[in-house]
Amino acid sequence: MDVCQHIAQELAISPKQVQAAIALLDEGATVPFISRYRKEATGGLDDSQLRQLEERLYYLRELNDRRQTILDSIRSQDKLTPELELAINGADTKTLLEDLYLPYKPKRRTKAQIAREAGLEPLADALLADRTLIPERCAAGFINADNGVADVAAALDGARQIIMERISEDAELLAKLRERIWQHGIVHATVQTGKEQAAEKFKDYFDYQEAIRKIPSHRALALFRGRNEDLLSLTLKPDADEAAAHQLCAQFVAQHLQVTDTNRPADAWLAETARFAWKIKLFTRIDVDLKLQLREAAELEAIRVFAHNLKDLLLAAPAGPKATMGLDPGIRTGVKVAVVDATGKVLATDTIYPHPPRKQWDESIASLAKLCQQHHVALISIGNGTGSRETDQLVADMMKLHSGLSVSKVMVSEAGASVYSASELAAKEFPDLDVTLRGAVSIARRLQDPLAELVKIDPKAIGVGQYQHDVNQTQLARGLNVVVEDCVNAVGVDVNTASVALLKQVSGLTSSVSENIVAFRDANGPFSNRKQLKKVPRLGDKAYEQAAGFLRIMNGDNPLDASAVHPEAYPVVEAIIADTGKPIRDLMGQSGFLRTLSPSKYTNDHFGLPTVTDILQELEKPGRDPRPEFKSVTFKAGIEKISDLEVGMRLEGVVTNVANFGAFVDIGVHQDGLVHISQLSDTFIKDPRDAVKTGDRVTVKVVEVDVDRKRIALSMKSDAVVAVAKTARPAPTTKPSPKPQAPVQGSMANAFAKARGKV
Repeated sequence: MDVCQHIAQELAISPKQVQAAIALLDEGATVPFISRYRKEATGGLDDSQLRQLEERLYYLRELNDRRQTILDSIRSQDKLTPELELAINGADTKTLLEDLYLPYKPKRRTKAQIAREAGLEPLADALLADRTLIPERCAAGFINADNGVADVAAALDGARQIIMERISEDAELLAKLRERIWQHGIVHATVQTGKEQAAEKFKDYFDYQEAIRKIPSHRALALFRGRNEDLLSLTLKPDADEAAAHQLCAQFVAQHLQVTDTNRPADAWLAETARFAWKIKLFTRIDVDLKLQLREAAELEAIRVFAHNLKDLLLAAPAGPKATMGLDPGIRTGVKVAVVDATGKVLATDTIYPHPPRKQWDESIASLAKLCQQHHVALISIGNGTGSRETDQLVADMMKLHSGLSVSKVMVSEAGASVYSASELAAKEFPDLDVTLRGAVSIARRLQDPLAELVKIDPKAIGVGQYQHDVNQTQLARGLNVVVEDCVNAVGVDVNTASVALLKQVSGLTSSVSENIVAFRDANGPFSNRKQLKKVPRLGDKAYEQAAGFLRIMNGDNPLDASAVHPEAYPVVEAIIADTGKPIRDLMGQSGFLRTLSPSKYTNDHFGLPTVTDILQELEKPGRDPRPEFKSVTFKAGIEKISDLEVGMRLEGVVTNVANFGAFVDIGVHQDGLVHISQLSDTFIKDPRDAVKTGDRVTVKVVEVDVDRKRIALSMKSDAVVAVAKTARPAPTTKPSPKPQAPVQGSMANAFAKARGKV
């Protein structure tokens, strides 16, 4: 298979673009570097196209490796015909490749193999070739007690096993039947007998049916989780009318055997063989294959959703370099306090006990006010975990009592803070700081710069995915690491303040080189220009080429070092300076003047129009941050728990997670509410991300509240219709459960059923 041609067709780009991109990737170039600094080579492929190309390249190379292994295996058996070789070389999926290999794949000793060893293959061939033969009479000649064929029945059973195995290993037949069941099959979920109470969280699936090809990823993963926990049984039916469908598929297999006239003696026997082959061999395999296909598709979609949410969170607006106080709320154990300066350096820590049992409210206010005054705190970052609203009220009271303090308070997600606190990275960063206080430092820093802080945490611990422990962990890690790398390089990194965790996400930098950069910085002081990076041990020419454009040196010797202009392209800027007569400091930021320049005037053999255009745009806004402007949300006073909510309330909130069926919003009551996709917009939308993304500040209306089940339904529609008042009352703990149907988009109850994966 020509990989370049194949990818070019899939992505609708030219083979030349694919070849150039593959060559750069094979040389060790990263996607961020290629998309930003090698546009001429790839014809302007963006990072999204390059990621797709990279993923397909990985798959197709694996496919080709497997193809070669299969060809070698069949060739060693002296069974590789020109027709088979052609089919194997033309297989474009791993499934088809394995189907073709199935008859030749080394396997355990089967009933068919035993029958062949007993000399029964000629009997099978004879009955297939001549339908006028009477099976019983023909089989009589193959009775051989020494070979284990005691009678006619044993001979015919052996022949049947041989034919059934051939049928089950027919790649074309398998593909047709697999596609047929995918189009018409129904998955039926039932609760395991006697496990109704243990399976309460899967109540919506106690008797549930849906077309297999229509099951969305979140429901598929919920079904598989229920099965894996031995609480649900999953049955695949070939169609809604199960009996008729099985009969139809058996007839399809019979037609494949060219059984059309059952009046001939062998035809009736072969028709029965086809029925057995379908029921025992083919359907059993297809059942496994299609459930695996459903699961793999669901996992890929779940990873895609997780990646989208992670990207939105990492690229959330930074509050900026301001002295910040981080508060990690706690009730009995106290509120952990950490103050960091504008660069994130820890200035002070404390633990206060404003809540029961100590109730040191006034003393806690005094402690916070003293720290704010002493360190000129501008922002107070409050973790949104247990005790957050009580702690938020504490800060509000402090701000009222000490009105001279110029501070603002912001509630932030503390997801992953405890994971970071106990990590080896945190231990290296704060060897003398108590584990419980490290979380407060993280909460403060993630307000200043979410990206710089969240890269220290395993993406899976950040809490913006669903069913993340149910998906392929290798694929999940690879998918999320790609997102982190893209986000870090899109923003750029200040090499004089960045942590090792942040630096190692920069294109071309490994963990060890990142550690060397920090060690060099600590020993020699801040970098004053990019050239100094070449003095860092193990940071060679290739790493420098890949990384330099993404590393920023603020207030250094050369203003260009604070921009995204790559050092290799500085000659272009020098040509612009020479042509315009303006020094670099007079050029940077002068949008009006720069837009009068013609990019084509400064192109040469090394730098084409795309690169020069990028350079001029970068000079307009050097080191521009693609992240939005920081805005805080204010939760409504007095609304601190779910029981405080009333239907019809309009509240401010923060989008914490976006799924295919809607968005979860934190409204300050320790339980996220769900805005179903049908309630996200006044107009129809297919994807919730068309309306919101993780981290967005939104205004919502409460439309349903279920205190007992901790469910809150919200709406962002301007004309949101509030549910009947009684829906605001706690739902009864026991009630009749109607037979579940496939969830309806407008049904809020079913929307919550979908949301089970968030638990």
